[in-house]
Amino acid sequence: MALKCVPIFFCSQKPQSLLEIPALGYSRGRIVLDLRPIRLECCALGASAQSAICLVEDEKPGAKTSPTGKIDNDGNTISRGFHKDLNLLPKPLSKTDLSPFPDDGSNLRVAFQGISGAYGEDASLKAYPNCETVPCDQFEAAFNAVELWLVDKAVLPIENSVGGSLHRNYDLLLRHRLHIVREVLLVVNHCLLALPGVEKQEVKRVLSHPQALAQCEMALTKMGIVRVSADDSAGSAKIVASSGRRDMGAIASARAAALYGLDILAEKVQDEDDNVTRYLVLTREPIIPGTDRLYKTSIVFTLEEGPGMLFKALAVFSLRGINLSKIESRPQKGRPLRVVDDSNKGSAKYFDYLFYIDFEASMAEQRAQNALEHLQEYARFLRVLGCYPMDEVL
Repeated sequence: MALKCVPIFFCSQKPQSLLEIPALGYSRGRIVLDLRPIRLECCALGASAQSAICLVEDEKPGAKTSPTGKIDNDGNTISRGFHKDLNLLPKPLSKTDLSPFPDDGSNLRVAFQGISGAYGEDASLKAYPNCETVPCDQFEAAFNAVELWLVDKAVLPIENSVGGSLHRNYDLLLRHRLHIVREVLLVVNHCLLALPGVEKQEVKRVLSHPQALAQCEMALTKMGIVRVSADDSAGSAKIVASSGRRDMGAIASARAAALYGLDILAEKVQDEDDNVTRYLVLTREPIIPGTDRLYKTSIVFTLEEGPGMLFKALAVFSLRGINLSKIESRPQKGRPLRVVDDSNKGSAKYFDYLFYIDFEASMAEQRAQNALEHLQEYARFLRVLGCYPMDEVL
């Protein structure tokens, strides 16, 4: 009689330690965190807590076994048979199943900064038309909402064609561990809003976000209107609607006017007609990059000290024909200064920078992988923030 060791994987019916996680919920437009523990238990397989050794009799000479059967006492193979209904078997995943972009965003909860009517909500609805938008008072609150599984995605601005980069969100990209899975280019249409029946010449002061006011500076100066800063453009429209003042207006979107019952006195009051804001879609997991369309990759890195290091870092992309669409530098907050002592006159202090770069290539391409491998020769730190399809202005 031969002994064969058959491992049996099991779990006890009443485990010593139970995993406890908080339950999340959503009720009446508010995010609810239920801190009561949920007890997760696994079912027992009826096996002993010790690993088992099964005694198996010697097979009869000449008896054959099949992958799907066993041998009875007469040496005959007893077939276990296949599943009767093949349609019930699990089907392999297709590219559609792995797509991070649902056609209409159904069953998605998307966070944005501001209140209803903000441009961030417009960008969210452009990306996912049927999603449920979740307003957040600050940018970091949107990051936290994704990390805590309160929402599925966050849509946040990163740069504007007139106002430039939003440095706060660059810093938050490094602080948090979310992944960029998409970009959204939104054409900005700043509108002058006021109470119903108010004429343009009656408006003496306007409220809006400082960046929106800066983008409309010349137009508002020509109208002789005083600019007043507020936390949010849509919030400014809400203030005007609730104030009842005929001499007060707001710079906000046309959608904000419809939501808060205001009239649009003028459209496109921005100084530059080509005003586009670029938004990033952030999730907990990265997407699988492809080569079926144009992709963009975002990275952040720091460099070793030495002459020409930035030139060498950028050359790794040029040597492989990869176009850089964006470069941004930010002081490294954990190590803002770098001390260099290369002369007899003492130490010199330089700022230590983080470099954010967007390049037009997919991580599925060999040239992109080779470029990052080459970059690691000069970088002290390197992180890929995301690889995602490029968007177009519609």
